[in-house]
Amino acid sequence: MKDKLQDEVMKIMPVQKQSSAGQRTRFKAFVAVGDGNGHIGLGVKCSSEVATAIRGAITIAKLNVVPVRRGYWGRMSGFPHTIPTKVTGKCGSVRVRLIPAPRGTGLVSSPVGKKLLTMAGIRDVYSSSRGHTRTMGNFIKALYQALSKTYGYLTPDLWAERALGSSPFQEHTDFLAKKKVY
Repeated sequence: MKDKLQDEVMKIMPVQKQSSAGQRTRFKAFVAVGDGNGHIGLGVKCSSEVATAIRGAITIAKLNVVPVRRGYWGRMSGFPHTIPTKVTGKCGSVRVRLIPAPRGTGLVSSPVGKKLLTMAGIRDVYSSSRGHTRTMGNFIKALYQALSKTYGYLTPDLWAERALGSSPFQEHTDFLAKKKVY
């Protein structure tokens, strides 16, 4: 999998801190990695040099790779092309909601959202966002959180069949039937 991961620099922004000698400028890099087949990672790194920030963010993104569950809209034929159910992610004031879409719809999202969803291997999805979405860092984090939530639950088709065991009361009847002396 590590050979198939492709990285994309989403944003580089200068951040400043006031010190006694004046302002100290550093650079914050947002990098996403994905294999286009159900895995996505996000890394954020701040450093005094742009190249160092990008390298560090790539490393962090590779360590934060999560699986993205894909599903169908309607008929279950062909490859999974969308997300299985509606999911929501939140970071700061930004809320991102991903909604399954029929085959052929495409990615109905902002350009940044399209990049991230393509890296995750999703081909059809509607997206809705609220809040201050111009804060790209929070928007990317909210979208990443929504994608990582796709494996946060199990739908009935993933429930494993298992035989029901006896209840603890039936198993330990002898012990429970003993008369206790205090």
